[in-house]
Amino acid sequence: MSVRILDETDVRRLLPMGECIDVMTDVLAGLARDELYNPLRFVVRPPDEPSLMGLMPAHRRGDAPLWSLKALTIVPGNSARGLDSHQGFVALFDGVTGEPRALLNAGGITAIRTAAVSGVATRLLARQGATTLAILGTGTQGRSHLEAMNAVRTFERVVTWSASGRSLDGAESAASAEEAVREADVICTVTASAEPVLERGWLKPGVHINAVGSSIPTTRELDTATMVAAALFVDRRESTVNESGDFLFPLREGALDESHIRAELGEVLIGTADGRTSDDEITVFKSLGLAVEDLAAAEHVFARAEEENAGTMVSV
Repeated sequence: MSVRILDETDVRRLLPMGECIDVMTDVLAGLARDELYNPLRFVVRPPDEPSLMGLMPAHRRGDAPLWSLKALTIVPGNSARGLDSHQGFVALFDGVTGEPRALLNAGGITAIRTAAVSGVATRLLARQGATTLAILGTGTQGRSHLEAMNAVRTFERVVTWSASGRSLDGAESAASAEEAVREADVICTVTASAEPVLERGWLKPGVHINAVGSSIPTTRELDTATMVAAALFVDRRESTVNESGDFLFPLREGALDESHIRAELGEVLIGTADGRTSDDEITVFKSLGLAVEDLAAAEHVFARAEEENAGTMVSV
């Protein structure tokens, strides 16, 4: 059999942000309709090892069944090496025969689809007339989120802050996280911080927040007061109550319970749950990243690569 190999350059060229936002919209709606299977990710974290390995399988049934598996390492020290912290691949398997069809660079998939899902959330939940965007964190996801936010809304002002002191092209740099978010209508937190970088007292009424940086139970970017004050939307309830430090810290403190989750994004998309209910409401989308998002993004890239005969074919 033959397998198509697609590197990061191929992935980024064949997965434009605007197209990926539409793909993520469709797959989250499909997940809400129970068309896909998305088990919890399996994480391997050896004792005293700062890096970890994650395995994220997914399956889609129906007329075009498909299996996928993302296998990646997350290495916190990679930014100092000039490398993406996420290293690995997404594999696609024929849903009928089980034969492997493609291997795609996971860093490119993750960078684009993560920001694209925040784009879906922002399009659904941010107030109309939002003019100021703040991004906390200026690494790979900071750059991707700036692209995604500009794809769904028109902002008059973009302000960034990063612990590293780096900035994003075309954005103002703030001296502190508080200064960055004080006037923001939309905030994206895409840091590697283990402690909150956002506090309730800094937020204006009606702000929408995409909380993206923390994806494990022991770290968080938002303080408890922010989580309690906000209408909370998630990519998947099961993932949130098992994996999200932003949710689990206030849960352990007794400040909220599982009923605090208003809806999954897919439920809002298909009309079975409400989104924002007023202009003054604070909304939070807690992003963890789902295997079905990798499946859909990789399938989109693979289909375009097949049309163009892009990448490299190998026999296995």
